[in-house]
Amino acid sequence: MAGSGQLARRTLSGPSWVRGSGPAVLNRLRDAAVVQPGFLTTAEEETLSRELEPDLRRRRYEYDHWDAAIHGFRETEKSRWSEASQAILQRVKAAAFGPSQTLLSSVHVLDLEPRGYIKPHVDSIKFCGATIAGLSLLSPSVMRLVHTQEPGEWLELLLEPRSLYILRDSARYDFSHEILRDEESFFGERRVPRGRRISVICRSLPEGVSPGELGQPPPAC
Repeated sequence: MAGSGQLARRTLSGPSWVRGSGPAVLNRLRDAAVVQPGFLTTAEEETLSRELEPDLRRRRYEYDHWDAAIHGFRETEKSRWSEASQAILQRVKAAAFGPSQTLLSSVHVLDLEPRGYIKPHVDSIKFCGATIAGLSLLSPSVMRLVHTQEPGEWLELLLEPRSLYILRDSARYDFSHEILRDEESFFGERRVPRGRRISVICRSLPEGVSPGELGQPPPAC
C-alpha cells in the first residue's frame, strides 16, 4: 500500500522528492516522473500568483468536475501573459519539452482550495499529448501515481511551492495520478499540510492533432 512499509527511494535534484514501491518502478519512471524543486524564485512565484489572482477571484470553487476528477477547485485556460510570466513559461518549455514537441497555446491553471483534491485519473489523450509540466504555487502537496494494471506499483512526488513537476510517456499513460487530500497528505512519515494550491500546467499537443481540432473541456491534469 502506498505510504506504508519500508520503501525504496530515488533522489531527483534533492534529498527526498520522489519515493516509490520499489527499485523497479523508480527506475522505470526515472525520466518520466521528474521533480525540480526550487525551479521558481520567490519573486517569480509572486509574479505568477499576482497575475492569476484577479481572474481566479471572479470564479467560484466547484465541487463536481466534468469527469468527477477534481473536488474543491477553480480553473481557467490562459493564453495571454505578462512579459515576466512569459519568460517563466519559456523556462518551463525548455526544461520539460523536446524541440519537436508543440505546446498547447493555452496554459491550464488549476486552483485547489485547502481541502480540495484531485482524484486518481489518467488524462485523456484527446486533450493533451505525451508531456505535461506543472508549476506548484503557494502550498506543498503530494502527487501519487499508481499503475493502472499493477496497483502495487506506485510512486509519490513531493511538490513543494515553487517546484516544477514533469510527467512524460509511461507516467502519463500507464499510471493514474492524483493530488492527495489534506487528511491523507503524507510523504512517508512526513506530514505535508495542505493549503490553497495553484498549479500552472503546460501541455504538449496530442500527436497528429492540430490546435483547431482540440475540443473542450480541458484535461484534469
